[in-house]
Amino acid sequence: MIKGIKDKFKYQSGVKFLKQELAKDPPVVEREKGITSIGCIVDLDKFDDANLFYDFVEDYNMRPNAVKIIGYKGHYDKNSPYSTPVFSDKDLGWNGKIENSYALEFLSREYDLLVNYFTEENLLIQLMSIKTRARFRVGFKGVDQVYNDLILDCPLNDFDTFKTELKKYLGVLNEI
Repeated sequence: MIKGIKDKFKYQSGVKFLKQELAKDPPVVEREKGITSIGCIVDLDKFDDANLFYDFVEDYNMRPNAVKIIGYKGHYDKNSPYSTPVFSDKDLGWNGKIENSYALEFLSREYDLLVNYFTEENLLIQLMSIKTRARFRVGFKGVDQVYNDLILDCPLNDFDTFKTELKKYLGVLNEI
């Protein structure tokens, strides 16, 4: 019972932190135009093939390690092997801190492009998105517009359409 109350207060402190961060101006990332590194936050509960994001390496002629992917699972077993680093609801700490080594490693980098591959609002995914330092962000229509600079209106499960539309708009914006 005490753990449930503690988790509820952690969640409320995370929501409060998120609201405070959203009220601030987003941090400016000083990187040159062009896409040389991509970070992807993927909701693995809704889209399970995160390895498709490695196609960006070929699409944008990048180094093999230029794409970093982290996935969100509502619940996951730490003993089960996942091909993608994963974080979950139980990794939420006080005041919006994320207590997961994979997530902290992902957040320690800067990206030219952050792909927010989720369509539903979720506190942990939103915290990861807001804490990630990226020059340009892209996501989907179903999520609050404050998280993304470019919003695409296509189905989450249609990765080919997403890739095509993203490349088209990045070309229009002279990013590639």
